[in-house]
Amino acid sequence: MKKNYLVVFLFLVTLMGYAQRGVISGKILDQADKFPLPGAMVQIEGENKYTISDGNGRYEFLNVEPGTYQIDIRYIGYSPSTDKVTVVAGKNAVVNFNLKTSGTELNEVIVGDVLKGQAKALNQQKNNRNLGNVISADQVGRFPDANIGDALKRVPGITMQNDQGEARNIIIRGLAPALNSVTLNGDRIPSAEGDNRNVQMDLIPSDMISTIEVNKTLTPDMDADAIGGSVNLVTRATPNKERISATLAGGYLPIREKASYTAGLVYGNRFLDSKLGLVVSGSYNNNDYGSDNIENVWSKDEFGNTFLSKAEIRQYDVQRIRRSASVAFDYKFNDNNTIFANAMYNWRDDRENRFRVTYDNIVPTYSGENITGYSVRVRRQTKGGVDNDRNKNRRLEDQRVQNYALRGEHLINSKLDLDWSANYSTAREYRPGERYVEYRQKGVAATQDLSDERLPLVTTTGEALGKLKFNSVTENTNDTDESELGAKVNIRFPFSIIPSQKGRIRTGLRMRLKEKSRDNNFFSYEPINDDMATLASVPTKSFDGKGYNPGSKYVAGTFASASYLGGLDLHNATLFEGQDEPSEYLSVNYNAKENIFATYIRWDQDFNDKLSMIFGLRAENTRIDYTGNRVLDEEELENEINTTNTYTNVMPGISFKYNATDNLIFRLAATTALARPNYYDLAPYVNNAASDREISAGNPDLKATYSYNYDLMVENYFKSVGLISGGAFYKNLNDFVYKYSTNQFSNADFAANFPNQNNPIPVGEEWKFVQSKNGKNVDVYGFEVALQRRLDFLPGQFLKGFGVYLNYTYTKSKAKGIADEDGNERKNVTLPGTAPHMFNGSLSWENKRFSVRVSTNYTADYIDVLGADASEDSYYDKQFFVDANAAFKITKNLRLFAEANNITNQPLRYYQGEKSHTQQLEYYQGRYNFGLKFDF
Repeated sequence: MKKNYLVVFLFLVTLMGYAQRGVISGKILDQADKFPLPGAMVQIEGENKYTISDGNGRYEFLNVEPGTYQIDIRYIGYSPSTDKVTVVAGKNAVVNFNLKTSGTELNEVIVGDVLKGQAKALNQQKNNRNLGNVISADQVGRFPDANIGDALKRVPGITMQNDQGEARNIIIRGLAPALNSVTLNGDRIPSAEGDNRNVQMDLIPSDMISTIEVNKTLTPDMDADAIGGSVNLVTRATPNKERISATLAGGYLPIREKASYTAGLVYGNRFLDSKLGLVVSGSYNNNDYGSDNIENVWSKDEFGNTFLSKAEIRQYDVQRIRRSASVAFDYKFNDNNTIFANAMYNWRDDRENRFRVTYDNIVPTYSGENITGYSVRVRRQTKGGVDNDRNKNRRLEDQRVQNYALRGEHLINSKLDLDWSANYSTAREYRPGERYVEYRQKGVAATQDLSDERLPLVTTTGEALGKLKFNSVTENTNDTDESELGAKVNIRFPFSIIPSQKGRIRTGLRMRLKEKSRDNNFFSYEPINDDMATLASVPTKSFDGKGYNPGSKYVAGTFASASYLGGLDLHNATLFEGQDEPSEYLSVNYNAKENIFATYIRWDQDFNDKLSMIFGLRAENTRIDYTGNRVLDEEELENEINTTNTYTNVMPGISFKYNATDNLIFRLAATTALARPNYYDLAPYVNNAASDREISAGNPDLKATYSYNYDLMVENYFKSVGLISGGAFYKNLNDFVYKYSTNQFSNADFAANFPNQNNPIPVGEEWKFVQSKNGKNVDVYGFEVALQRRLDFLPGQFLKGFGVYLNYTYTKSKAKGIADEDGNERKNVTLPGTAPHMFNGSLSWENKRFSVRVSTNYTADYIDVLGADASEDSYYDKQFFVDANAAFKITKNLRLFAEANNITNQPLRYYQGEKSHTQQLEYYQGRYNFGLKFDF
């Protein structure tokens, strides 16, 4: 104990000695609009002392000897600036800079506002110590991207998985969404989805974000759960003068011939002698559209005949309303102490009707070994919701994500600064009053046209509304919640092994307390009378196939109407008899708690004026407490199962940055990272579905995936605001998680895997078993190249207005330790989510008043879900999107714009095993938007 006191005493004495030196700090701003300029290179002339301005344009030099110095500022696209400052011992010398755009680069040919956003992003990317990409809000505004997901697909190495035509789940360098992280101002965003950690990127409007930072390597001060990469969404900083911005737009959605509406507002200013900064923003978006979809399951009989064992025709009517609001404060007590507060609230209502006809229980009839026909069951289902002000006869998915943060930055003395933060965030997906009604007809004669396996067709004979008998009407409410309470504290102080070179140590503590639960219910209802006996006896809605995107040959037919379903008085005991259905929710309900405690040390060291290094390590301790349900024969809760576990991961990392010239940069990194398994995969549930002869189970023994990452990147920046870059990467993932399934699970297998539990499998039988397991390891490697450049070297003002934005990424993976249903290791298996080829391209033309851009996005096909064998593997097919947008500046502050998305009507397609075997084919058609934007 005495030794501890001595260490603290010596540390305090050392800090007191630091007060003999001084500090230089200030802000870097745009002279015209007073917006902060992040990523500026700030250097003390004649000394190897430099720093980089942060997201608020702030910079800071610690441990400066008293004296007079000249400060130099360099920023791509802006004229250099210098100023003198006198440092007094124990004082903070404040000097602010207002930079002007470079006349020859931004003003003469192209209006300054057009390239300012790109300049901000490139300066941050250039001066960033780790490897990644940065997109500014102004850059996002140059593409027709309404949400963060659509904006991210423009970044090298990133592809997105779509839902209802909008980019939702992020894949970075071929690594699935579960292996990546999404943060807001550095704090992890919780997930509203029920069983995983994925953040739905289509939930947040793009106009609510100032900057998107994609970190493809991690430094020790960053949360480690991001093997593929970490996407940090940075909200707007408080302005340095009054700012007002407004957007008003309307659009057309041809797939359902409906309109869309968009509005946005931003206001910011400073008060109390500029001590208090405030910015508030709000966004509203309303889309009423839908999708046309077919789905199939392919099988092969003992004679080698391929046929559909299940086929569906679906029509979706969807309305999505996004509302988002944010507020940010900062209060500057003095030059040494500032606090910040941020809050963001995102709320999306997703209303959906689905009309689905299913042909299943398909039994072939034979002549010898040849199939001559089929007998099928026809199921006609309407999906909707209660008739009230919220559901409006549709299934309502109410998703809300909230984030609240408070942080402070404090200069303790000339050699020590401290920052801290506390944050609380929640995510909820609430689906109340969701309803389904289904009618069935068994033993219907059918044929299958498989002449075009990409567009297979099942045709029935003898199907009739009067023969389609009532099967079920149900109502359920699903409720998923996730919350996270976080806090961290960091200190920074100078430390260099080379006296004439810059060096510093950062160290800190981090806490994350997470909880997630899913609490669903499900009820079925039986009508007392015969009013619903057949489909012919209820109000209906019919579809004749005209205009159906997969082809007019797909005639969905007749269904119970959504308004009829929504208006049913299911809770009236004189009309319906209700029945709880535990089989639908007992096994999926769970509660998960995770407490994560971390510490790190990071050492930044310059060896000379060109070569610098970051070295350090991070230790994260994870404590989990999960509760799941042991369900017997689908509907009987046998008991709750609780499991706890604790593990610690230590993650070292080292990276180098070499500035060959002012504009040519080499980066090399060797880092480590982890990915915790999805919540539901860890939940200790066991579900015995005797009627289906299937057992599914969680796996509390799953290990976190641990990755070794190696990256090399070369970047050359153009003075005319541009970049050409190329790099390679390699990742080795250990204990990656995959979904294991087998049809040969026996009584003995159950006893071996679940000792001391009731064994539902009769001796001699084999059931299907599904469970997430750890594979051995997987190698992921590839390269990426990128170019963005204003073609201002071309002759003539017209040609100078052209610009290009291009990037390509190649990714390859090889997984080991994945077993088939016989327990044998599968060979030549790639990691799910690894797209081998990704390409972005855009060609733009701009002058002082008009701009136009055509953009493309291509992703090659890749495996999405592993099946029991290769024939059951599911693939996400290739996609090629073409978008366009244009803008005209009516006045200095008013702009007219037009946007078009998915001009080529690119569908979402999955295939099973073989490319020709369509598993899902869903069309959305294009989206068109027109509006006005006002900036003051």
